[in-house]
Amino acid sequence: MTSASLASITRNPLRAAVDVAPIDPKVTSFHARMPAYSPTMLFDVPELAAQLGVGRLLVKAETRRMGLPSFKILGASWATYRALCEHLGYEPEPWRNINELAANLEHLKPFKLATATDGNHGRAVAFMARLLGFSCHVFVPRGMVEARIQAIRSEGALVTVVDGTYDEAVARSAHEASDRCLVVSDTSWEGYETTPARVIEGYSTIFHEIDDAIDASGLQRPDVVVIPMGVGAFMAAGVSHYRSDDTGSGGTVIVGVEPLDANCVQASATAGHITQVPGPHNSIMVGLNCGMPSLTAWPRLSKGIDWFASVDDEAACQAMRDLAAVGIVSGETGAAGLAGFEALIRDPEFRAGIDLESTTVLVVVTEGATDPEHYEHVVGRGHETIGRVITAVRG
Repeated sequence: MTSASLASITRNPLRAAVDVAPIDPKVTSFHARMPAYSPTMLFDVPELAAQLGVGRLLVKAETRRMGLPSFKILGASWATYRALCEHLGYEPEPWRNINELAANLEHLKPFKLATATDGNHGRAVAFMARLLGFSCHVFVPRGMVEARIQAIRSEGALVTVVDGTYDEAVARSAHEASDRCLVVSDTSWEGYETTPARVIEGYSTIFHEIDDAIDASGLQRPDVVVIPMGVGAFMAAGVSHYRSDDTGSGGTVIVGVEPLDANCVQASATAGHITQVPGPHNSIMVGLNCGMPSLTAWPRLSKGIDWFASVDDEAACQAMRDLAAVGIVSGETGAAGLAGFEALIRDPEFRAGIDLESTTVLVVVTEGATDPEHYEHVVGRGHETIGRVITAVRG
């Protein structure tokens, strides 16, 4: 742990009761039919809890989900499926697995999916396209690390680097929409709200898994939930889950974490309306390098979050090392939640309103080592060694 990093901590001035729409009950059963589906790990980490001075620290590790190193496939798969149903005008049932679904969609070919990404969402959409036998075109911002571009290409997608920010890549991807191409974006713009809402619905599976694991272990539900934010789709799912019976005060404390130079949700809440944080956005927390909140997510973000924590890259690097020390692999974006919570507990106003020693905190780690070379540079050893005992054999 370190206290040398820069951070911006603010209480949400817009906090109020949230009108939460019900989640489609078919989401979890849909995911159960996806290949290699199983709940990801929920870790109880007493070592980090002691260092932070909290009663219990739980870490939901979205580091390996259906063969991909992040949670994004949950939103991308469900949103793609619902968009296909709307395109067809009916549900392509019956199907028991992805091969049967692909067979039911065979008549659409040639068909394409398109999206913009700063990393994991684009790979998830490309993965879904490959499973269905469709082509895929992914637009990425200038400066994306080559390892992440190659990961998207490994799913068979065409990748186009846009000479601009993530938001400019989003604008470019929107032009791909046609009768033969569905745009599957996790952010929204005027006239394009349904699919991003489906992405948010898809992420709800994570929070149901958390509840199931906590209940099965006989643990206390979290008092504080810490979630990294980009455009805010994942956070909107968290708000929907933890604010389902919200009155605007009390209940679970929700904390949103962003990079200092791409804190569009924090800046918007402070301004009282959606505000763009201009680029370039150069944080190593690339999955959070977004300049504008999602229009679809904003109503839930603006009212449902209690605290904002924006952190610098060194804080994210230290959080990667702290997680590695307890056997959890996390990429730069994934470690942002822990970095943000560490910054938050140094804030006098936050500390004055909570008894940390009796508090259960849930931190969501949203990705594994999506850039293995940089991970080894930061942590000091390869991600494949984390959580393993290395024994020196002497001759």
